[in-house]
Amino acid sequence: MSPPPRPPKPLYSNVSPAVPSPCIGTCRLDERKVCLGCHRHVEHIREWRSADDQRRRQICSEALTLGEQAPGH
Repeated sequence: MSPPPRPPKPLYSNVSPAVPSPCIGTCRLDERKVCLGCHRHVEHIREWRSADDQRRRQICSEALTLGEQAPGH
């Protein structure tokens, strides 16, 4: 009897030891389509899975800026 088939591998890794995800599990978008938890724009959230470490660092930097621009900050 042969071993059970392995599940397919994901196309991209969502985990990088060099650049951890800024997600804190508070996933709600404001009127600018920016997450209230991690302050990433929805397009950056979508891009995260396929981004290399350099791009992920850039996304995190942009999220800091968006967080500072958030209403009530």
